[in-house]
Amino acid sequence: MKPGPFDYAAPTSLREALRLLSDTERDVKVLAGGQSLIPMLNMRLARPELVVDITRVAELGRMSVDADGALHIGAAVRQAAAAADPAVRGGWPLLAAAIEQIGHPQIRNRGTVCGSLVHHDPAAELPAVAVALDARFTVTGPGGTRTVPAEDFFLSTFAADVEPDELLTEVVFPASPGTGWSFLELVQRRGDFAGVGVAVLVRRSGDAVGEARIVFCGVGSTPVRTPEAEQALVGRALDPVAVEAAVLAVRGAVDPPGDVHASAQWRREGAEVLLRRALNQAWENCA
Repeated sequence: MKPGPFDYAAPTSLREALRLLSDTERDVKVLAGGQSLIPMLNMRLARPELVVDITRVAELGRMSVDADGALHIGAAVRQAAAAADPAVRGGWPLLAAAIEQIGHPQIRNRGTVCGSLVHHDPAAELPAVAVALDARFTVTGPGGTRTVPAEDFFLSTFAADVEPDELLTEVVFPASPGTGWSFLELVQRRGDFAGVGVAVLVRRSGDAVGEARIVFCGVGSTPVRTPEAEQALVGRALDPVAVEAAVLAVRGAVDPPGDVHASAQWRREGAEVLLRRALNQAWENCA
């Protein structure tokens, strides 16, 4: 199919982009990478009257590390560019690893980091990584700029805390030094959305786990963090007994849905298998 008719605008300033988004007379959609929007247009699942292309707004295409060591990724930064950046690979390897599992190279070359986050498919990799890394979202609109923590940003399936007249202008990942990491997922075929995935961060304290973060994708309408499993690891050596304690905690905390792609039982068992692998991999990656 082909999309229905719509008007197209390509502003060159953030101010102009926000002015276009504030048009209350028309249904307006934002275009950055287009890897979610274009298929929706073609299948007539979205029928906006105006599409606003933000890729010509220079400030939205920037990526940098600030004086506090936090990584800033603008709304138009491509996924492939972020994953290949030496600063990202060195300071945020969990983010780089998750991006490399998104779809295929053609998708990552066009898709944007912020686009995937604001689209918020619960099976997508980046929302879970954002929660695991305590990301902050900068949302700009007519009333100014506000900052939303990752744990509050994802509302439900395909819904995030961005109003129709607002724009997610950047995502900020705080520095995370000395942390072991792993991102693993189960897919039917390479490039598919994950049936279930997990992002794991582990920080050593001597021979024991000083801090842990475990966040799943594909098992709920938002990223699912499991504090009970994290606490089962803290203060213990990451041996098979500790790993099984974390798995037991996840078994009681994760209640995934079933659908045409996978049953709830398959996702539940997959989450446990992935957690065992990811914990061991993260421990090996500890600095």
